[in-house]
Amino acid sequence: MRELKIAAVVVAFSLLTYYLVEPYAHHEMHKKVDAHGVEIKLESHGFTYDGTDDIAEAERKGDSALVDKKKAFWAEVSEVAKLKGDAVAGEAGFAMCMGCHTGANVNMGGVIPPSLDHAGRIYDKNYLIALIKDPAMASNVDHKYVDTMMHPMGSIKSMMSDNQQIADVVAYMLEKKAAEVTPKEAFAEACVRCHAVRYTKTTQLGETPVFKQEKEALAYQIKVLDEQDAVKGYMGTLPPDLSMIIRARGEHFMETFIENPQGQLAGTSMPRVGLNHEGYEKVKEYLTEAGDPSKKAREALGPWVLGFFVIFALLAFLWKKYQWRELH
Repeated sequence: MRELKIAAVVVAFSLLTYYLVEPYAHHEMHKKVDAHGVEIKLESHGFTYDGTDDIAEAERKGDSALVDKKKAFWAEVSEVAKLKGDAVAGEAGFAMCMGCHTGANVNMGGVIPPSLDHAGRIYDKNYLIALIKDPAMASNVDHKYVDTMMHPMGSIKSMMSDNQQIADVVAYMLEKKAAEVTPKEAFAEACVRCHAVRYTKTTQLGETPVFKQEKEALAYQIKVLDEQDAVKGYMGTLPPDLSMIIRARGEHFMETFIENPQGQLAGTSMPRVGLNHEGYEKVKEYLTEAGDPSKKAREALGPWVLGFFVIFALLAFLWKKYQWRELH
């Protein structure tokens, strides 16, 4: 029985290290604190947006004017959300969005406007309302601008300031732009304009085409470099490649960071993208496949491998007893 006891000790210490020591080190050695040294507890809100984090951040800064501004803004968003939107009436308002959100990979103001093909499926309703009312405030990057109208999308406020019109446009997206979405489509619409994924040959311009001639590939690479320079100028630095992000960061970090980047990196230029829970799960699925394409096959094989070891250990134990039977 000595071998079984040794195995039990090894398993026990492995579990202790995995479930206690590593999480303890993560939380205690990497605490997130505010300017006064007080620990900040980052929590996911289920990918719903009501300004809770934004207001709390303003309160930690001690800026009463900013607190009032954030409270007023999200209170207005809440009021619009209560209105009954008319998808038919919202179609005309949505048509104005298509002047920029064409899916043609044309950089405007430092970044390519995202496609809205599945906006009603992957984005939260409150976020869509907030984004139309004030993109900088909705994305929680108003600290970048003296006037939030300086945001590349800021001009929409002058075209769509009526609350009912906003409710109608959002109703249109929730009804007409909410078809089933694949993980690849969700990632392309929410993340690609800033982030590359070299493992899937995806750049800020999307998935890299297959070229017949080298000069075509070189010309495309120049376009990618130009786009990266534009994004770098807009963001302050080139956003990281996300090929390994799903393996480098834990679930809690991913959820809270995507929900509110400022919570993890105060002052970052990365905007909140407003994904709802389904949108987040689709993006996570894409990143999981990109960073660990053999995961599904490995997980399917895992039970068989464990079963083999159990059977092998049992046979080895019986063989040992048989060989040593005369030594007792």
